Amino acid sequence: MGRATKVVLAYSGGVDTTVCIPYLKQEWGVEEVITLAADLGQGDELKPIQEKALKYGASKSLVADATATFVKDYAFPAIQANALYENRYPLCTALARPLIAKLLVAAAAEHGADAVAHGCTGKGNDQVRFDVSIAALNPNLKVLAPAREWGMSREETIAYGEKCGIPSPVKKSSPYSIDRNLLGRSIEAGPLEDPWNEPPEEIYLLTKAIADTPAEPAYVEIGFERGIPTTLNGKPLSPVEMISQLNHLAGTHGIGRIDMLENRLVGIKSREIYETPGLIVLIQAHRDLESLTLTKDVTQYKRGIEETYGQLIYNGLWYSPLKSAIDAFIQQTQERVSGIVRVKLFKGNATIVGRKSAQSLYAPDLATYGAEDAFDHKAAEGFIYVWGLPTRIWSEKIKG
Repeated sequence: MGRATKVVLAYSGGVDTTVCIPYLKQEWGVEEVITLAADLGQGDELKPIQEKALKYGASKSLVADATATFVKDYAFPAIQANALYENRYPLCTALARPLIAKLLVAAAAEHGADAVAHGCTGKGNDQVRFDVSIAALNPNLKVLAPAREWGMSREETIAYGEKCGIPSPVKKSSPYSIDRNLLGRSIEAGPLEDPWNEPPEEIYLLTKAIADTPAEPAYVEIGFERGIPTTLNGKPLSPVEMISQLNHLAGTHGIGRIDMLENRLVGIKSREIYETPGLIVLIQAHRDLESLTLTKDVTQYKRGIEETYGQLIYNGLWYSPLKSAIDAFIQQTQERVSGIVRVKLFKGNATIVGRKSAQSLYAPDLATYGAEDAFDHKAAEGFIYVWGLPTRIWSEKIKG
């Protein structure tokens, strides 16, 4: 791997990425480190993080406000695709990585850097997502990953930082590894590494325990236009407001907790806890609206595409040719996915209780069993005969 003179470092303000600043300069001979902190609605105060980077050796400390872009250009396409990794995880963390990679590449071009860097270890998924996304956006840009190569334990990393004037954390650090953005939180490590251990209530922030949720259900009506959520209870909302308000409403009712054994891209299983109240409700509502507005063959074919789409996001292939091709298919399917879905929020469950659309393919006169029934029952006999003919011939040959 070639070294670099000027580097843009993805910066969170934590121990690892802070130590990366002097490490890149002292161990790898980087002349200038520019840090980039991405504001994706995680709720952190970024000014202290910005100042921290400058204090420990960054020549510039950039902050990119990308929350609206994150929701509009990354979360909403994933909702249109009903993207769930392994049919459970709505990819709240994975969706942020291609956007951060894009911001890094843009910053490198703007500031004349010949490399970008991140603080990912060699064990997780994020290293793949960053490296592959950056290569897709600018294959000539070097990618440096100090934490993947320095071989230091957590204690050794803190000690290295102390030698460089970076104080160790004053209070005992949490045993958990937590990532947060507007779409949700991921929690891992510590006692969660034992799959038998029940997650302690202390790890949750966005969702209430069932015992603490309201005694009465809440109903919300989510309006969609071409597969994009646009209104909540009849009120038009911006993309960021939509996620924020649904996070609060669904989280208040204990919705959005996921506890799963996840198959990481690097080949190991990992116990992951997620909180994604708003995102999970939007995917459920959107999928239900599709059942009303899409034909049977499109609906069923799209289910297989959705699984592939979720895997592409999880595996760091947001900018791949296959995803671009699938995006075109999904956008075509969404032309008719407009309407309103009514959702009941209660005791950890988001239940679809109503849906309506001007594009509905539901025909009451064909579906009813009442006097208004317009279905031609006599046609069923001939249909069944033709439909079952291959099975009948097979049976006669096998048993004859």
